[in-house]
Amino acid sequence: MAKKIKQTHTTKRRIAGDRRHVFRTAAAVAATMIVTATALTACTKTDTGSETTLDDLRKAGTVTVAYANEAPYSFDADGQLTGGTIALHREVFRRLGVNELKGVKTDWGGLIPGLNAKRYDLVSAGMSITPERCGQAAFSVPEINYTTALMVQPGNPKHLTDMDSIKRSGAKMAAMTGAIEADYASELDIPDPMLVKDQQSGIDAVNSGRVDAFALTAVSLNYAKTHTPGLNVEVTQPFIAVIDGKPQNPAGATVFRKEDTSLRDAYNAEVKKILADRTEYMKILGPFGFTEENIPDPSLTTDRLCRGE
Repeated sequence: MAKKIKQTHTTKRRIAGDRRHVFRTAAAVAATMIVTATALTACTKTDTGSETTLDDLRKAGTVTVAYANEAPYSFDADGQLTGGTIALHREVFRRLGVNELKGVKTDWGGLIPGLNAKRYDLVSAGMSITPERCGQAAFSVPEINYTTALMVQPGNPKHLTDMDSIKRSGAKMAAMTGAIEADYASELDIPDPMLVKDQQSGIDAVNSGRVDAFALTAVSLNYAKTHTPGLNVEVTQPFIAVIDGKPQNPAGATVFRKEDTSLRDAYNAEVKKILADRTEYMKILGPFGFTEENIPDPSLTTDRLCRGE
């Protein structure tokens, strides 16, 4: 907001030349203010203007996504950005006329703050739709339905099977900062969970014996165990967490800024076609360990999940 400029005349009018000088000065100030306002207007554009974020992406030919390096959703494999959500986004944006995808590696807890700071265009991480997150950003339709599992020591010496078993046994658990498993631990009053910045840190905590269990999505933990040579751990059977007697039914989605409604809507129109075609869905996500069980039920909507239903 431009500040008001207060002009004080310390002298009385003397001659016509003085008056002309004052008028010229005032005109110059006014012109400067007009130019400044015009420049600010030109630099400030929202998704509701004549050009949308999608228009910009098409012109640039590139969409930039944030990823948390969690396999098999979105991760760096020998310098190549890959994963189930990355493959999905490459295909959807190809259909939208954007052929290149770039990634920005970000700690899980910084994904939405970085999005709103405009460091990237969207979040590609299979992030769960929750009421709290819906207050901070806009989500696509549900894209990945998943369950939780625990990575534990060989032989599962504490017989851990779910979040309640961690609480009952007094076991030490780890979860990623900002992840839904950390929310489960908080809501179940599991004491002093270790919060880690990423998937690998949680795996390392179990492997080194610093924690008894690392809670994460079942597809993530099974993928890590299968694709990490020499990793001496076990992964429990998948389970659905129960909070206050209510089974949780988490679903992951793509995350957009709240103002990018037309980008989200255009994205939804294309991704819905993939979700409706099981063969196409599996062609894109199957190579990363996802199965048809990960396809969300059409009755599970973003609005319902944002309301906590």
